[in-house]
Amino acid sequence: MSDRSSLAPRPGEHGILAPAGRLDRWLLVVLVVLLVTCAVRYLDRHGFGAPSGGVLTAALALGVAYATRGLLRGSNWWPTAWAVAMVALWAGLTVAAPSFAWCAVPVAFAVLQVLPFGWAVTVVMAMTVVLTVSWARITDGVDPVQIVGPIGVALLTVLAYRALDRESRARQQVLEQLVEAQDDLAQEQHRSGALAERTRLSREIHDSVGQGLSSINLLLQAAEQAWEVQPAAVRDHVRTAAATARDGLDEVRRVVRDLAPAELSDDPSGAALPTALRRLAETRAGLDVAVRVHGEPVPVPSDIAAALVRTARGALANVVEHAAASRAVVTLTYQPDAVLLDVRDDGRGFVPDTVRASGTRGRGLAGIRTRAEDLGGWAAVESAPGEGTTVSVCFPGPVPRRSTR
Repeated sequence: MSDRSSLAPRPGEHGILAPAGRLDRWLLVVLVVLLVTCAVRYLDRHGFGAPSGGVLTAALALGVAYATRGLLRGSNWWPTAWAVAMVALWAGLTVAAPSFAWCAVPVAFAVLQVLPFGWAVTVVMAMTVVLTVSWARITDGVDPVQIVGPIGVALLTVLAYRALDRESRARQQVLEQLVEAQDDLAQEQHRSGALAERTRLSREIHDSVGQGLSSINLLLQAAEQAWEVQPAAVRDHVRTAAATARDGLDEVRRVVRDLAPAELSDDPSGAALPTALRRLAETRAGLDVAVRVHGEPVPVPSDIAAALVRTARGALANVVEHAAASRAVVTLTYQPDAVLLDVRDDGRGFVPDTVRASGTRGRGLAGIRTRAEDLGGWAAVESAPGEGTTVSVCFPGPVPRRSTR
């Protein structure tokens, strides 16, 4: 992105050519060339003498005055003084030696750089009058063309640069507005990205760490109730709770690093996903969970496998907490062009639209839908009072098949 300040007028500069850039150097080069050429011509015509010394001194002073322009920047008073000095030197030189009138071109451009439009027009017109009078002194008679021509050219030149200046400033304003709009858009995208990331992390923590802690809580409650009468069952519950806690710790680390669940990493055989679902089923205390697999297990992308496990975890947690069910079935189906997961329970059921509108029990289901949609799949919930609930997710796409060789 270019520096917008590089195009801004410097202190004290108000001319229509103020943001000139390389124009300064070219004007100096042109002025020096014209001064040298005119000086050589003058000496060729008039030779060396007292008048020649004054003309050459004035020419040298004009070049030096222009060259020192950059040293005066930073003050607000210098443009007027510099312009007056330049024009005065040029006018005196032109009156003494009309051939130096050609130096009016770089001097006029320099004036246009530093003076406001109204003052610049006045000065340029005054320079045109001086030029016309000087040329009239060395010509026979009065030629109207020598009067009207320079004035017209000077006026049209100033007006043309005025129009270019307005267009340039309008474009610069549009550019600045565009840059500001891009900055605003980038900030808005950053905020949207941060919000989306917070939403994703919230969903992942809810469906991984939250559900794991819920399972541990249920297991420990069951162990407390059977503490005196079923010590063997208590040990099983505690072992299962400890295993769930370890899995939860691994899951936290994976979520922080935005990786797939630990049990799904590096699975070339395709067996890790059904195994992870069966391990998940074993942690649901107080609920009989069966895991069924249809089709040949094959590897699926790690992000989709992770989404399937988290969907099953969230759906089973809802069953335990809300459905009052005694049995649930998790069905994983491998199809040639998709992988499908169904979680079916025999609980009390509910009206999905009513739950969605009220917001109760809706965070886990909403997270399931969002996760599926983020990965290009879809999710559906089928339920009715007294008829249980089925949560389904599907991720379309070609599922790789292992070779039969």
